[in-house]
Amino acid sequence: MVSNQNLEIELQKLFQQKKYPEIVKEITSNTDEKDRSASLNNLLGISRITNNRDNKEIVSLALSDFKRGYLKEKNTISALDSLANFIITSVLLRDLEKNNDFNFDEIMSYYKESEKISLKHRAINIAMTMVNRRLNDPKAFAFHLDRVIKSKNFMVGDLISYGYLKCFDKSWKQSDFFEFGKFVDNNLKEYPEDKLTKISQKIGQKIRLGFLSSDIRRYHSITYFLKTILLNYNKNKFEIFLFINHPKEDQTTKNFEDLVNKKINVFRLGNLETLNKIRELEIDIMVDLMGYTSYQRLELFKNRLAKKQIVWMGYCNTTGIKNMDYIISDPNLIKPDEENFYSEKVMYLPEIWNCHCGFDFERKEHPPPVIKNNYFTFGSFNNFDKVNSDVILVWSDILKKVKNSILVLKTAKDIHATARIKEIFKKKDVLESVRFLNREDKLEDHLNLYKDVDICLDTFPYNGVTTSFEAIWMGVPVITMEGYNFNSRCGVSINRNLKMENLIASDEKDYVSKAIDLSNNTKKYLDLRKSIFVDALKSPLFDQERFSKSFFKILEEIASL
Repeated sequence: MVSNQNLEIELQKLFQQKKYPEIVKEITSNTDEKDRSASLNNLLGISRITNNRDNKEIVSLALSDFKRGYLKEKNTISALDSLANFIITSVLLRDLEKNNDFNFDEIMSYYKESEKISLKHRAINIAMTMVNRRLNDPKAFAFHLDRVIKSKNFMVGDLISYGYLKCFDKSWKQSDFFEFGKFVDNNLKEYPEDKLTKISQKIGQKIRLGFLSSDIRRYHSITYFLKTILLNYNKNKFEIFLFINHPKEDQTTKNFEDLVNKKINVFRLGNLETLNKIRELEIDIMVDLMGYTSYQRLELFKNRLAKKQIVWMGYCNTTGIKNMDYIISDPNLIKPDEENFYSEKVMYLPEIWNCHCGFDFERKEHPPPVIKNNYFTFGSFNNFDKVNSDVILVWSDILKKVKNSILVLKTAKDIHATARIKEIFKKKDVLESVRFLNREDKLEDHLNLYKDVDICLDTFPYNGVTTSFEAIWMGVPVITMEGYNFNSRCGVSINRNLKMENLIASDEKDYVSKAIDLSNNTKKYLDLRKSIFVDALKSPLFDQERFSKSFFKILEEIASL
């Protein structure tokens, strides 16, 4: 046996050379398991798992190494490193096994033991964001990112994730998003001009328009809104480029390729290479469809891809990026006296900021389920991240005040996503009135779930968008609540453009009151539901030609500025 100290020196050399199998052999051959330090256990685990992340047996062995490393010393830096890797590897193994019954108790127990000494330990806090992502707890997710940011040991991605998560938090005012956006901008890398292709100022016969997205994939919400304008533009005026920022392309991606002049995948290109590639194409207007979401590429916009840059659709808030010139909105979303809290110049579409293209199968009117059930069924198919404790409090109040009513929620595949929500409903003593539906893989099956819902309930402050369009397409009314910024007023714009002002609540009390009123007035409810089904497709929500005309008119205006 060689001494641990000498062995570790040799192992570090091997690690720098990326000779991971040799490291595993050296440690397991020259040390006893009980004698390995936290540092050796950590190195062993890392060497096992590197290049073997899909091998459940090896991942399990690495998990044991990291656990021993933490328990061996607990309070040392090496032990904390081991704990961080133990948490990350536990999550990895759980995902590999698709183990929805995974028990997070051991992780939580070890984390609580180390919490006081790991406040500024970046790896542990990032590992805990992975746990809280799977536990569907955006508040705890943001808590750990906040620690990382305060420690000043953050990456730009941490900042952007944090800014996005605060959209779910009503404690942030729009001025907070504005200030934070500037902080994000200041931390994005800026490339020297001599490394960048010069942006052409040449004016061509057509406006060269680019869209950047990571989400042009099967059933993604973005596709139903982008398709609207790609089916309805003047090809004599616009030349459209679609930039894909995702490693996998499917049939939907290929279908979109047929709607544009050129599709280019930039996912595997670095930012500098992407910047120069797009600049060489002499794009007049570049539209970011992601903002703080998805596989964002804000650094590209920081360094300017095109003469004019716009954020639209995917992220309903300010980016804070100085070079993001415009944000597309509508008069219901941003008030004139609020424009100074958006770093972009606000461009207002006359009616609504988005228009859904509808679905490719026959639309049928279905009788409301209350007729056969004799009780009201409320529903929400929104992402569970949006279902916070304030939302659950309001929904619970409705369930208590509307006799025999039930609430239907569509669950994610992950059982832990429902655990947090079920616990809060249980505390409100209404859990027995809540039904959780399984996620449907087929779009038509998903939409058919609306047939069993009388009234949809919107989330706040982060409103539903696609889910509200879906409900209305199916003829189901949606109760929403007035918000305080773009992100929290989407429901207002949707209902106002549907001429359903009576479904917009001014506050939580009014929200509950509107739900009670509709459930107690059957004729009023039936008339309203009928009106929604008849009028929806003629409204700005689904009138694709009308919307596209306004949309491209704004782009022509921007191009001329």
